Amino acid sequence: MKIEWEQHLSVQTDAPFALVAECCQAAEGVSQPLAVHLLLTNDEEIHQINAQYRGVDRATDVLSFPTVQYPKGKTARDCPKRLHAEYDPEIKACMLGDIILSWEHAQEQAAEYGHSVNRELCYLFAHGLFHLMGYDHMEPEEQKEMRAMEEKALHMAGISRDETASPVSDEELLSLSRIAMKNSYSPYSQYAVGAALLCENGRVYLGCNIENASFGLTNCAERTALFKAVSEGERSFAAIAIASNGSMPYPCGACRQALNEFAPRLRILLIDGNGNTDQTTLSALLPHGFGPEELPG
Repeated sequence: MKIEWEQHLSVQTDAPFALVAECCQAAEGVSQPLAVHLLLTNDEEIHQINAQYRGVDRATDVLSFPTVQYPKGKTARDCPKRLHAEYDPEIKACMLGDIILSWEHAQEQAAEYGHSVNRELCYLFAHGLFHLMGYDHMEPEEQKEMRAMEEKALHMAGISRDETASPVSDEELLSLSRIAMKNSYSPYSQYAVGAALLCENGRVYLGCNIENASFGLTNCAERTALFKAVSEGERSFAAIAIASNGSMPYPCGACRQALNEFAPRLRILLIDGNGNTDQTTLSALLPHGFGPEELPG
């Protein structure tokens, strides 16, 4: 998902908005390219916008202005034609609308709930994004459904506090691998690959293949995702999804060995450029694999 970023404040944040956007899109199950305009501002400006466009004479933490009008009870996944009507050829994506976040509200609520400002910004962004995809919270059942989607996406991104968030499905993991593929740097082979590695704790790490003019330095998508996860302290993995724009992307020998170091029974989901899928296990691809348990001591 593309984020058109705008900021009217002299503050810095490293909140992973791009990752949250990708996880929200995967949770919703939309394959079309999407875009959103995000504005980070202060209470004064969000108060003015609230009064002008919503008739609300106060500042709020987040505002959402969707471009798509969904039928009652429907969300983005149900309305591909309505999404396509918002396709912008200049950005090559379907514009969902605008999200406006209050930096001051995020600071106050982060202190109240006992977590970081970045986590609060990510929650507010996910909340606004699901509004743009047709969710609401006016009725108890609607609120329950929207909250579940928010926590699912944040759990996938590794920034949720809700341990009861629903697990990532195989379809969602494959969707994330295709999103990761979009960042592939493959100018020499033109064979783009993306990987989504699912940890036992539910967090997902994305990776793409990164080629190099010195061909031996090229890194595969699977190892990119694995190294990102291990560098963040992860050691236990449940599954990996791998997508390509060409043939079925079975992991190379080096990736099989690298994954075997941590998860010899890893489930492997695959999808090729034509949408064909397959699944296997690492133990099937690397029988009699050599791992840490083979070393003395």
